[in-house]
This record gives sequence, structure tokens and C-alpha cells, in this order.
Amino acid sequence: MSDNKSFTYKDAGVDIDAGNQLVENIKPLVKATHRPGVVGSLGGFGGLFDLSEVNCDNPVLVSGTDGVGTKLKLAHLLNDHSTIGIDLVAMCANDIIVLGAEPLFFLDYYACGKLSTAQASAVIGGIAQGCQTSGCALIGGETAEMPGMYEGDDYDLAGFVVGVVDKTKVIDGSGIQKGHKLIGITSSGPHSNGYSLIRKILDTKQVDINQPFDGSTLGQKLLAPTQLYIKPILSLLEHTPVHGMAHITGGGIMENISRVIPEGLAIEVVQDSWERLPVFDWLQQQGNIDDVEMLRTFNCGIGMVLVVDESAASQTINHFADHGLNAWSIGQVIANEGQEVVLK
Repeated sequence: MSDNKSFTYKDAGVDIDAGNQLVENIKPLVKATHRPGVVGSLGGFGGLFDLSEVNCDNPVLVSGTDGVGTKLKLAHLLNDHSTIGIDLVAMCANDIIVLGAEPLFFLDYYACGKLSTAQASAVIGGIAQGCQTSGCALIGGETAEMPGMYEGDDYDLAGFVVGVVDKTKVIDGSGIQKGHKLIGITSSGPHSNGYSLIRKILDTKQVDINQPFDGSTLGQKLLAPTQLYIKPILSLLEHTPVHGMAHITGGGIMENISRVIPEGLAIEVVQDSWERLPVFDWLQQQGNIDDVEMLRTFNCGIGMVLVVDESAASQTINHFADHGLNAWSIGQVIANEGQEVVLK
């Protein structure tokens, strides 16, 4: 006998009503990120932005995309999804600021097996917070409920940012010279890199992530959202020439700074020149990780590096202190004699 049951999308695991409710939940969050240039409101097939509203004579658009990797697993473990969206924005916006670009707007992609409006609202709330801190608007996104692709409460995130920089003011590293100083700005923790190794250490050592650590818990220190550097750097660029910048992400200090150094030059990094956050000492000790591996995998307390004239080093450090961020002179540009990175 044939089964004449009438199937619905919900029977297949996709709840359209939950998706609609999520849109309603996040509308106030999205509205709070509004900035000049935004056209229309959430819910269209595309996000609109009027570039004529941007104060830029020779506008060049700069785009970036990223995710937050397996840090999502830690958010699940701690049942705290309120800040992972900040990480998403930071990993994208911090990338384009190195070119001198002001972030204009952001879009997110949230994919899950079964949509929890509470969980998704918390995640997108963090995205909105990150956008506000960066000065960019959240003008759209996509929520994809895909049963069979993701299990249980699992979800994944991707983000996309578009910014603008005057063509005459693009920072591409071409002006970097021998003797220029490297100014490192503090990170807030591991940011969003190295979490597969972090989870390996936690699992192998059977670590209690709720143990007290450095004034909080170990779990909360590891989950600390990525520092956003956009507004302090944009403010610095108004009065101080910056010849190059590097966002310290995958590859750590060993690889990222070299990406902006011209051919024929190298960098000399003084390893004890900045304050390394206690969480990195803990990771190195627990994982028995050697110094070079630490510098290749983690930011080790430096989330962004700027290359400036020697005469501008002190005022650059003071500028970030005025914005509540520690910064240090961590090395200099040298002639390349066979090594791109020289550790001292």
C-alpha cells in the first residue's frame, strides 16, 4: 500500500518559520550597525551601498573573506556563542586595514544542521558588535539550514568585508626600507588561529577548561574574541606615515610580517621585547612546543605589526596606548642575507 503522506520542508529538517523568526530577531542588531552609504534595509536579495557617501577622492575597493576555524568547537564546549561573531568580523576587517582600507560593509554566512534561533541570534549579535566596533555596516547575509551536512548543534561561519582606500594612499609595503622599526600591537589571546593544536593539547592532557586562570578561567581566556584594530589604525594614519602592516594570523609572526617586506630586505625580531600573555606560556609548557613552532602557529601576544620610520616609533606606541592598546618596538627591517626572519 502506498504512503500518501504529504511531506513538508520541516519534515526534511528545514524550518522556514525558524529562519523567518531569526531575521526578525536580528533586525535591531543590523540597524545598530547603520552608517552613511547604506541603502535600504535587511531582507532584500542583495545589500546596497552608495559609494558616493564615502569621503574618498580616488576610491579603490578592498575586499576580504575568512572564517573562525575550529575555535567554533571551543565555543560549543563552553556553550558561549556571544563573541565568536566578533572573531569573524575581526579576521576579515583586520586583513583589509593593513592596506589602509576603511571597512564599509560586511556580510555573513551561517550554515547549520538544525537552526537554533537563540544560538544563531547570539552569533549574529557578536557579528553586529564587531561591525559597530569596526565602523562598518552589516548589510546582509545568509542562513543555511542543511540537515545531513552538519550534525547536532554544529554550525560554520564565513564572513565577507568590503572597504575603501584612496588609490594614492594604498599601503603596500613598497616604501619599506632598511632601518624602519617594527611596532607590535598586543593581541587579546590566540585570536582565531592555532585552535586545532590548542584542542589537541586540551584533549591529550585532559584539561579542565573551567579551571581558574589569569583572573578568569582557562576556557574564557582561550575564547577571548580577536582584537579589532581598525579605528585606532585609521586614526593613526591621519597623522603618521605607515609603510607597511601585517595582520598576525595563520603562520604567526614568522610568516606574516615577511609578506609585506620588499625583496632584498628581511626582518629582525627581538623575542623578549613584548609582554607575552600567560595563555601562550601555558600552551607552550603543556604542549612542549619549541619557540619557532610557537611563533609559526600563534601570534604569541602580537596581533598586528606596523612598519614605521625610526623617528615615528615612540609616537606610534603612545598613540595605541591612548587607545587602550599596549604596543612595543619589537624589531627592525634589515638587509636580507639569506634569512627572511632573524630572531634575536
